[in-house]
Amino acid sequence: MNTVSTSNKDFKQVWQNITTNYSHWLSFVLLLVVAVIINPSFLSFTNLTNQFVQGAIVGICAMGMSLVISAGMIDLSVGSSVAIISGLGISLLNKTQSVMICFLFCLAFGLFLGLVNGLFITKGNIAPFIVTLATFSAYRSIITQLGQGGPFTVDKTMYDSLRAVASGKILGIPNLMIIFILVTIITGIIMGKTKFGRYVYAVGSNQQAARLTGIKVNNVKTMIYCYAGLLYGLAAFLLASRLTSIQAASAGDGYEMDAIAAVAIGGTSMEGGRGKIIGTFLGVLMLRIIQTILVMANVPPFLNGLVRGLVIIVAVLAQTKKKNK
Repeated sequence: MNTVSTSNKDFKQVWQNITTNYSHWLSFVLLLVVAVIINPSFLSFTNLTNQFVQGAIVGICAMGMSLVISAGMIDLSVGSSVAIISGLGISLLNKTQSVMICFLFCLAFGLFLGLVNGLFITKGNIAPFIVTLATFSAYRSIITQLGQGGPFTVDKTMYDSLRAVASGKILGIPNLMIIFILVTIITGIIMGKTKFGRYVYAVGSNQQAARLTGIKVNNVKTMIYCYAGLLYGLAAFLLASRLTSIQAASAGDGYEMDAIAAVAIGGTSMEGGRGKIIGTFLGVLMLRIIQTILVMANVPPFLNGLVRGLVIIVAVLAQTKKKNK
């Protein structure tokens, strides 16, 4: 009797450990199973690489969002940042006829926009929600005005050169997939192996305690938004490369919601202080799988926003339940 009781207790502890520390892996596998049941060819190489390609640009943004949320903050300006960077990047490309100059501009401008957010939050002592809500509106307004409501389109002379970046492959693997994986690895190293990564979690866990230990909290916050902005710049360049025409009023629309959803279902605490980059990586793929399942089930695309909202709510409820336990 005692042996059976002990075995049950051990099983419960193992299961609790799995659901607590590996819930993102468990959810990912379950979604894959559902997708395969609906469509047995889902695990084909072509389809899997397509899932990566479809989710890569939002995934890169989600890596930046992962740092922001891990530090107990938020960024609502993602989509608008991507739109203004990519639109101006295409304009510069058409003038300079240089893909490299366009690429460097996108990174630098993204870094600048991140710095703007960071300085308003730290020096202006304004809540991240308010600052990024304001820049979300401002950036979209600016790029729409500059484009007079129309698209920013790559000249024919530069079309093939720019398009090759996003559409190209290395050994049969799409460039977008490779870049997304590399960004994930780099971000994972930053968060898991560097002092800065530990500072991010410390700030998200308890800002006052972080200050007492000598961490320059405002500098850390500013650097977080700068890194996030840098990734938004990369995402904007890849979006311009993939589409070659950016609609000022709609480019990047909903990216902030997708990024937040990916971070949430990936297991990062929405209160800050805890998270895993691999969780965000899987969260991006899970969002893609969910959207694919909805398409295969003939669910109207207009309901995607509803699904994203429900995913975020369920993920936060699960985190709250874990915290209470």
